[in-house]
Amino acid sequence: MSSKTRKPIRKATSENRLADATLENLYRIFTIPESDESTLGRIEKAISQNVDGFLKQHIVATDQSPAELERGFKTARIPEDPIFVSEQAEFLLDKVVSQSVHTSSPTFIGHMTSALPYFMLPLSKMMIALNQNLVKIETSKAFTPLERQVIGMLHRLVYRQPERFYRSKIQDPRTALGVFCSNGTIANITSLWVALNRLFPKRKGFDGVAEEGLYTALETFGYRKAVILVSERGHYSLKKTANLLGIGKKNLIALPTDAKNRIRIDALTSAIKTIRAEQGAIIAVVGVAGTTETGNIDHLEQLADICASESIHFHVDAAWGGPTLFSRRYGKLLKGIERADSVTFDAHKQLYVPMGAGFALFKDETHLSLVEHHAEYIIRKGSRDLGRTTLEGSRPGMAMLVHSGLRIIGRKGYELLIDMGIEKAKVFAEMIDEASDFELITEPELNILTYRYIPASLKGKLPQLSPNEQRRLNEHLNRLTITIQKEQRDQGRSFVSRTTIRSPKYANQETTVFRVVLANPLTQIEHLNAVLEEQRAIAQKLMHADLKAYSEDMKAAARESIQTIKLRAAHS
Repeated sequence: MSSKTRKPIRKATSENRLADATLENLYRIFTIPESDESTLGRIEKAISQNVDGFLKQHIVATDQSPAELERGFKTARIPEDPIFVSEQAEFLLDKVVSQSVHTSSPTFIGHMTSALPYFMLPLSKMMIALNQNLVKIETSKAFTPLERQVIGMLHRLVYRQPERFYRSKIQDPRTALGVFCSNGTIANITSLWVALNRLFPKRKGFDGVAEEGLYTALETFGYRKAVILVSERGHYSLKKTANLLGIGKKNLIALPTDAKNRIRIDALTSAIKTIRAEQGAIIAVVGVAGTTETGNIDHLEQLADICASESIHFHVDAAWGGPTLFSRRYGKLLKGIERADSVTFDAHKQLYVPMGAGFALFKDETHLSLVEHHAEYIIRKGSRDLGRTTLEGSRPGMAMLVHSGLRIIGRKGYELLIDMGIEKAKVFAEMIDEASDFELITEPELNILTYRYIPASLKGKLPQLSPNEQRRLNEHLNRLTITIQKEQRDQGRSFVSRTTIRSPKYANQETTVFRVVLANPLTQIEHLNAVLEEQRAIAQKLMHADLKAYSEDMKAAARESIQTIKLRAAHS
């Protein structure tokens, strides 16, 4: 994941030279870049020529603990005098870059963050230099139709409407096929915000939930509560949504899943019946296309059928799995997503753009009008301003980077990346299955899987134990998994994350597992072998230490017994 060797960097100290706070100097930092030989110039050149080499050279990420790092960032005093740009660059290299995470490393396989295509760096610089604000066309101009086009491209990927639909709708300011968001959390909130407004629309004597509030809406429509239904594998952002919409987190109802981590259809139909009997309003049913922990996909077609028959807003959280639609081989796993009323999509995951790009897409191009907001000085009625329907106000021009990825990588390129990740996960699952001392807990449906280390002597015996014996042994294995994961993270050569799930394999006992995400195209089979070997070595060292401690305890007990016998003999 990182290299421990890098060129020494001069330490930034409190004795750094100070710059003069003059108007002339201020003008310079807005208009004149430092020379190519300056610290910042050398950094920019190194990143441009070989970003992976720069990261390997400068990122250590193992030298200091979080507590040690925090000690260097405790002052709240804003410097009175300015410093030179080169001094700040040195400070960042020494204090921040060197202790950052090498997320593009082929052995960083624990989270949904990957390597970026090299072209994203210079294009990001162009985007920052332009500093467009997408809330208002007066501060974005060409970026506004560009963003609408990107939304249209992804809308077509999901909903597959005919070309004439997109030609008439993409740039029509009276409609909106979706909104750009900074992440999947905002996209989920936006989608369910729209769903709430659909559920309680304007009618005679009621001006809509946006004007009247949730309490009045429930009273007017004859409900006692409002709920959102999702599986127990739903993303934590849905709890934030329930909080922000005012329904309360207890009314985000997490339903049980089957052996493949998909929402149980029988549990859903039963819950709908019960909630309606209790005078509950159902804001939405949320299907998941790529669960965060295990990468599984709900039965979207069946969920669409239920929502259609029950007149319920159907939302699909496809923040992770959405790009699977690029694949002709695996896109069918998301069958039914085209029937969703709204879909969450994250570009900074499997579209390989920098952090800060998500979407909420809507099948009906009029639904976003339910949450329109206006102001006389900005986002006026009838304007082309994208801020009319976005939860966020000021936003950067991230659409430029997504647009570039869609054109430079193309559908066929994304298809190759998606297929490669899923097939790599299958190979890794086979490697784990074939190992005598690892156990696969969840098989990959997409490119995420979970597993754990288990001593070879126990692997075959565990399923044969009684539930109580399994529980006790699982508790030991859970502690071992946590320790291995922490040790591997601290060593800094590779990284897998961990989570705790209820495994049907062991009567739904809580099982702590390693979680691996295989989206980085730079990750090869030899890297996966190295990850397992490192975990095996750590586990054996830990078990050897336990055996040694046990042996020492036994020796101490024996010495104590001998001493006791001697004392008794002396007294007698």
